[in-house]
Amino acid sequence: MTPAKPGDQRRPGPIACVVTVRDLAPPSAVNAGLLAVLIGFTSSAAIVFSAARAAGAGEAEVASWILALSLGMGVTCIGLSLRYRAPIVTAWSTPGAALLVTGLPGFTMREAIGAFLVSALLITLTGVTGWFGRIMDRVPVELASALLAGVLIQFGTGLFRSAGDDPLLVLTMFATYLLFRKILLRYAVLAALLVGVVVAALSGSFRPGLVQWSLAAPVFTAPSFSWQAVVSVALPLFVVTMASQNLPGVAVLRNDGYQVPVSPLITWTGAANLVLAPFGAFGLNLAAITAAICTGPQAHPDPRRRYLAAVWAGIFYLVVAVLGATITSLLSALPVVLVLAIAGIGLLGTIGSSLTTSLRGERWREAAVVTLLATASGVQLLGIGSAFWGLIAGLLTAAATGAFRAQPAD
Repeated sequence: MTPAKPGDQRRPGPIACVVTVRDLAPPSAVNAGLLAVLIGFTSSAAIVFSAARAAGAGEAEVASWILALSLGMGVTCIGLSLRYRAPIVTAWSTPGAALLVTGLPGFTMREAIGAFLVSALLITLTGVTGWFGRIMDRVPVELASALLAGVLIQFGTGLFRSAGDDPLLVLTMFATYLLFRKILLRYAVLAALLVGVVVAALSGSFRPGLVQWSLAAPVFTAPSFSWQAVVSVALPLFVVTMASQNLPGVAVLRNDGYQVPVSPLITWTGAANLVLAPFGAFGLNLAAITAAICTGPQAHPDPRRRYLAAVWAGIFYLVVAVLGATITSLLSALPVVLVLAIAGIGLLGTIGSSLTTSLRGERWREAAVVTLLATASGVQLLGIGSAFWGLIAGLLTAAATGAFRAQPAD
């Protein structure tokens, strides 16, 4: 009998209908799902928190953002993984959140929600029409990576700038990250966060009295649309989410042998984002780093059963959604220095990979450097943020240097 491949859609025989708790919740799959949520959340929740604050969100709105994003991830993880019998893990767009921190100041919350809707609509349309590959071909991956690196640079430098305010806290967290990076890479960011909380508690800068145990409630914000917000926020958010999140997310699935159709995945994540955007869901996409935890042998020795890890990740995300208000109050209780430090530490890997990709070849290198510098400059022209101008500057440089006419192998 020929063994089934990952994602095989054949129906099991009658004997397979008798299942046990261990069949539905194998320890390795549950552990992988929990680990994916812990790593994904602890490495970037602070950035989402900062993005919400940049939009002028209060405590209730921030909790709603966490609820909407976690609900979207939970539903899509469970639904898509069961539908395709493949470990399909979704995530919020961490690079997108970082972009919002720099792009949203100056815009109202209603304009921000309008931008989220436009970005979600574009993502949905690329899935429905199959335009994903063709659109991404128009934007060289080197320039998209340089755009992302330019947005994230401030978080990397912020890690070390914050050391001036509380050197003991920041340096202890950074040392912990380096130590665990050598021995337990997956837990490095989580370990740095936990050590930071302990140091902050001992120094008195952590205010546990502000933590309130309460359930999250959705807060609806009516959208408002302005061309400045669309150009400054929606379009860069769309490009970054597709190029730096969905593209590697598909690559992770393909690398582990899961040949699931891409367009429906993009369509459903975009549609979920579209529905939840008025409540603060700025970007839902395929996961890459956390997905790799659920697609490998550590999730389950049988590739056909690894989809259960993604299902459990979805269940844990739903738990996080319910506790969104508690998580928001916890983040508010942490010192600002700790939030800045963990955001910088959590993005070190992304910054490094983005720089590597953007500068990997001679053909696009100069245009990528221009994109990086213009984006990192924070320049504002005509009410439009630097992410857009960075991409425009990079494309113009590529045209002037003949990068579009050059042969791919140079």
